[in-house]
Amino acid sequence: MVYRLLVGTATASVQEIADQTGLPPDTVESTLVSLRGKGLATPTDRDPLHFAATPPDVALLPRLQRHADALDKARTAVGDLLDSYRSARRRQDAGQLIEVISGAEALREHLRRMQDNARHEMLWFCKAQYVAMPSGSNRAEYDALARGVRYRVLYEQAFFDDEGAIDNVAEGVRAGEIARSVPHLPLRLAIADRAIAICPLVPGGAHGNPSEPTAALVRDSSLLDALTALFERYWEDAVPLRVGAAGTVDGSDDRGAGALSETDRRLLSLLVAGVADKAIASQMKLSRRTIQRHIQHMMTLTGAETRMQLAWQAARRNWL
Repeated sequence: MVYRLLVGTATASVQEIADQTGLPPDTVESTLVSLRGKGLATPTDRDPLHFAATPPDVALLPRLQRHADALDKARTAVGDLLDSYRSARRRQDAGQLIEVISGAEALREHLRRMQDNARHEMLWFCKAQYVAMPSGSNRAEYDALARGVRYRVLYEQAFFDDEGAIDNVAEGVRAGEIARSVPHLPLRLAIADRAIAICPLVPGGAHGNPSEPTAALVRDSSLLDALTALFERYWEDAVPLRVGAAGTVDGSDDRGAGALSETDRRLLSLLVAGVADKAIASQMKLSRRTIQRHIQHMMTLTGAETRMQLAWQAARRNWL
């Protein structure tokens, strides 16, 4: 009250403040001493003694900033303690590592929540014949893609036999999903941010039949690392899927073979042999930038993300 009054006046004496606030002069005087100690008020040269308020931006904003910084540090410390607590609980209690999910509705809800909370990447194994989430009904994917979450999805070939599956995959790819196909997948699987996964414990019923599925929600653990490694292993061998101009999904192993020039084929053989870019450029009498452009072209054709994957895909397509 006293500081607010000082802010609204140029200066004020103890008696003037007492008259305006109704406080006893002794209380006003002790309050002013306290404000002065906190840097909120300063005495002037006027007689009798008058006090002036320190400007709020000078007196209060730095104080508020210090409190905000301290609060941020406290939140960070609490977050670190919570992570340590959960880590310790996981080591002592398997229930903190694996949660059993029973029923199609519960499984759908967990899958939606996992995607809503994803911030970086979703990894999927999509097998034929849905259990809890029919093809095309996973609208949470499009919300996540719009937020910038990367989706890498592996489809087994039988998945495309389901009604409407091809159109649904094409829609996902057009929205930004990175899709590949393999002949067969060992299980259904969804992994969010490499921090949490859902996979079946028992097969459950296909096409949503009354035989309820039972799945496991797996948190950060060696089991989760193994599931992630399983996904990556299948991903390396998979054939990239693309959407054609007519909206069809194409993923042939032979795709791109006709697009290779003699230069591409010769460069590829040297690359697979382990010859360095500089030596390849010298031998083929091309610039290193041209060599890199040819390599990038072949990586795009195969959907490879690394040169090792390019070599693997080239071998599978009989390009060598």
